[in-house]
Amino acid sequence: MRGSLDDGFRFSGISRDSRTIEPGNLYWTIVGENLDGHAFVALAAQSGAAAAVVARTDLEAVPETFPLIVVDDTTRALQRFALWKREHMTADVIGVTGSIGKTSAKEAIASVLAERGIVYRSPGSYNNEIGLPLSILEAGDDVDVLVLEMGGAYAFGEITELAQIAQPRIGVVTNVHPVHLERMGSIEAIAETKAELVDAIPADGVVILNGDDPRVRAMASRAKGRVVTYGLGAGNDVRATDVESKGLKGTAFWLHMDGQRHHLNVPLVGSHGVQIALVALAVGHVFGMHIAEMLVGLRHPGVQVRLVFVRGPGGAQIIDDTYNASAPSVLAALDVLRDVPARRRIAVLGEMRELGAISEREHRIVGKRAGDLVDLLYTFGDLANPLADAARSVPRGGRAELEVRSYSVDQRDAMIEDLQRELDSGDVVLMKGSRGLYMEHIVAELRTDEGTDTSPAGASN
Repeated sequence: MRGSLDDGFRFSGISRDSRTIEPGNLYWTIVGENLDGHAFVALAAQSGAAAAVVARTDLEAVPETFPLIVVDDTTRALQRFALWKREHMTADVIGVTGSIGKTSAKEAIASVLAERGIVYRSPGSYNNEIGLPLSILEAGDDVDVLVLEMGGAYAFGEITELAQIAQPRIGVVTNVHPVHLERMGSIEAIAETKAELVDAIPADGVVILNGDDPRVRAMASRAKGRVVTYGLGAGNDVRATDVESKGLKGTAFWLHMDGQRHHLNVPLVGSHGVQIALVALAVGHVFGMHIAEMLVGLRHPGVQVRLVFVRGPGGAQIIDDTYNASAPSVLAALDVLRDVPARRRIAVLGEMRELGAISEREHRIVGKRAGDLVDLLYTFGDLANPLADAARSVPRGGRAELEVRSYSVDQRDAMIEDLQRELDSGDVVLMKGSRGLYMEHIVAELRTDEGTDTSPAGASN
């Protein structure tokens, strides 16, 4: 300890970002790959922080009177503090993991459960060894349920470590796909990391699995307690049949659950939307909620975190699905583009990263689907060149030859200028690519409306 803290020391919140410190916050330094939080302690002090947690005290421009709480390792100390708080909480904790869709699942689950009690969900994609402890520490003492995203499949033991801190009673696994394959080496290794969440759920807990994914369904054998499956296939506990796309207005389907059958209309678009609805309904069912309660939550605008519709140049409509990209998620997004009424269907597809040896194959799979349904294709990034080649090779069946415009990452501004000239009223444009391409910034430069239209139904205006 340096400086002075009295026995009644209180702080109003924890922040690891000196730029967003509010008076009374405790500034927690984190040493990352690119930045060392110790360099910003002086700024935190100037911004009114109550104190800072640090691993060293040789800090420049920090007032001698500013309190420093000194620990051996600030990340480990953050985790220990979160564990202490978790052990004193009575709230249920739901852990959500999967290769794709876990953020959408987290939001849908939280929206459904919020109809029954006070729910906290981890912000953004706070799913790692720093984000998850911060999420627990930010949750209020009056919270009934915490919905926490867990793990990015970067290493074995990652989710095990997070589960030791969060102690989830309910675990959700959305799917296993070859995302981050470059890091993990094989899809079997990715499945093993996701199964760590199943291993962590106690005997009095519940494991909720995507029964349509054979690797996820197989995890049921590792569960200590109750297992609930969801999906489109026969045999799932929570199942959708007769799925009908309503375009921008969402999706309709028959829900089969607990021996009953309900016809539902949900404002979630595409096959991805059905899966997100089902996983949220499965969790609500585990909590004993009535279908009417759950539907109110599913209709909350914030549930649609992917496939957000905004206005673009010339009155064109942009489907913003820039959160991330893998072959399954791009194919699902292309299916949405197919179902939307349009004068022209245009896709702007960025390269899909971290696919390792299967990169060219996955890009070609996406390219063939795109070549079959779009009127104009843009590709962004050199890894997407096989996608462009595959799209050009698709027989057009009498339709005009597909025009493909390919841009490298350093030609971003030129692509934006091209799109601004090209787009017109009646065009619908899908924007999709890997997170590292920051394609959301491209959408921000193209969009012409002032507000975000987060509901597909609203986007049809």
